Amino acid sequence: MTRSKKIFAGMAVVFVAGIAWVSYDISRRTTFPGSKPQLQERIRDTYRQKGDTAAADSATHR
Repeated sequence: MTRSKKIFAGMAVVFVAGIAWVSYDISRRTTFPGSKPQLQERIRDTYRQKGDTAAADSATHR
């Protein structure tokens, strides 16, 4: 194997390892969208006060 082929093979291995590491790092920091509750449920749970009597907004509820 010539010197240039060895350098190319080494750089290819480093590149693939770098892509694998970045992919793993990104996957650890993000969550699958299906595992989160839906937006309306998150908003209701976050902003609803304990004494609220209206279950739905009367302007948008039909």
